[in-house]
Amino acid sequence: MTTLFISDLHLEESRPDITRAFLAFLHDRAVSAHTLYILGDFFEAWIGDDEHTPLQEEIAAALKQVSDGGTAVYVMHGNRDFLLGQDYCQRLGATLLDDPTVIDLYGTPTLLMHGDSLCTADVEYQKFRANMRNPKTQKMLLARPLKDRQLMARQLRELSMAKNKGKTQAIMDVTPEEAVRVMEQHHVPQLIHGHTHRPARHPLQVNDHPAERIVLGDWDSHVWWLEAATDQPLQLNKQAL
Repeated sequence: MTTLFISDLHLEESRPDITRAFLAFLHDRAVSAHTLYILGDFFEAWIGDDEHTPLQEEIAAALKQVSDGGTAVYVMHGNRDFLLGQDYCQRLGATLLDDPTVIDLYGTPTLLMHGDSLCTADVEYQKFRANMRNPKTQKMLLARPLKDRQLMARQLRELSMAKNKGKTQAIMDVTPEEAVRVMEQHHVPQLIHGHTHRPARHPLQVNDHPAERIVLGDWDSHVWWLEAATDQPLQLNKQAL
């Protein structure tokens, strides 16, 4: 059995190369996997399940085919697509995961997260995140007309890019102590997340025992995926887009 983890594809119409790479990934790898986890920022923006763009429909049909073929598909919210809902997940044939979620990965308790909540040094973003993840805020946003939400998404993206230019990389990266704290809280020796676009494997100590934090890569110039299989070491892979 094989389990695959990906995140931060940021699918959008202006990047058809990423869409092609994802469809190829589904055809070449996901169809033969036992499970596929998509850990947030699957889409560059998501303003509600009532939007039906050609890209969204193409992705839904492709993933539904994979899930219908026997691969279990799980999707987690990211900071770009936190409004993605149950309706679209049903069209994908996928299950929507809470952030965080603990799974049993071939005998190893493993914590899955998008990763943005670990960046605690970015206090301004954490306040924004808390507001955007509030069910009342989301209900209010989704009640607005579709065109209003499309405009809002563009404005938020521009604002985010402008603010990030003034922040150091250290502020926008994971706070190591927070990662250890969360792993200790959930009693896990293994954490898998995305968000930071800094793929790496970080050995650390959790409750005085060896542990590891694995960061998935974004799909800007390369396809990144983590592969797990029974009785085999985890492999963090990449290939040119």
